[in-house]
Amino acid sequence: SDAKFSGLDSGVVLRMWDFQQCDPKRCTGRKLCKLGLVREMRLGSSFQGLVLSPHGEKPVSPSDREIIEKFGISAIDCSWARLEEIPFYQMRKGFHRLLPFLVAANPVNYGKPAKLTCAEAFSATLYIVGMIDDAEKIMEQFGWGEEFLKINFDVLEKYSKCADATEVLTAQNEYMEQCKQEAENRKKFSCDEDLYPPSC
Repeated sequence: SDAKFSGLDSGVVLRMWDFQQCDPKRCTGRKLCKLGLVREMRLGSSFQGLVLSPHGEKPVSPSDREIIEKFGISAIDCSWARLEEIPFYQMRKGFHRLLPFLVAANPVNYGKPAKLTCAEAFSATLYIVGMIDDAEKIMEQFGWGEEFLKINFDVLEKYSKCADATEVLTAQNEYMEQCKQEAENRKKFSCDEDLYPPSC
């Protein structure tokens, strides 16, 4: 049935609410729909799975795998600049989750923390719960997709080895502190170099 349709080898169901706020030529969610990997849902449709939403109270973690295997994942396809227009109250069902710290690789928001496309969000969620083949299949549909998994590899691996949301939050905070420290070290190194004349 359509409710159980999956374009992934694992059989995991991927769904999407499309608010048509994005450029159709760049919309990763619509591309995945055309490829048969995701199905659109009408607003108000019953969905009992994991919902990737800014209204989630805890991050995706490996402990969510059972929910995903049974009911699937849904994303909200909208513009980051127009979140206030989204009727989140009509999407209360399901298990709402946030994504932990990740960096976008899509051409619009490359290098920006959290500004992920639907494709990146689906892929990251699948990776975190241990469905790496599915995560890679989603990213293989985009020329920049491999880069997303590459630049986030270390932190995705950390998240995937956590037991629950609490451990994911700890791993996120440790990783962000590490990134901050590395940035400060690079800045210091750059300043130190400026103290010396260039070599011949």
